[in-house]
Amino acid sequence: MGLIIAIHVIICALLIIIILIQAGRGGGLVSGFSGVESMFGTKTNTFLTRTTTTLAILFFITCISLALLSVRQSRSLMRSLKPKPSTQAPQEIPQKAEPQPQTAPTLPAPEEQKAADAPQAQ
Repeated sequence: MGLIIAIHVIICALLIIIILIQAGRGGGLVSGFSGVESMFGTKTNTFLTRTTTTLAILFFITCISLALLSVRQSRSLMRSLKPKPSTQAPQEIPQKAEPQPQTAPTLPAPEEQKAADAPQAQ
C-alpha cells in the first residue's frame, strides 16, 4: 500500500505541473517560460494533452486501488499498538454523593381538607 501511495503522490505532482504548463485562456505557466512552449516543437500541445490524459487515468486507477485496499484492510491504525503498562498505582476517583430526589409536597385529600376547615366543637 505504501508503494501505491508513493506512486499516487508522484502522479498528483506531475498532473499539477502538466496542467499548469498548458496554455489556457490566461496563458498558463507557459507565458513565464517561453522555452517550454517549443520543447517538442509543433507537437507540444498534442504531447501535453496526451500526457494529461495518461496521468489522469493513472490518477483514477491509483485512487480506486487505494480505496479498495483500505476497505479490504478495514482495521484501525491503533490496533497494532499495545497499551503500555502503567507504573503508577491507579488513583481512585472519589465519587460524589448523588443528590436525593426532592418529592413534591402532597396535598391532603379533599375529605381531610373539609375536616380541617370545619370549626371544631369543644
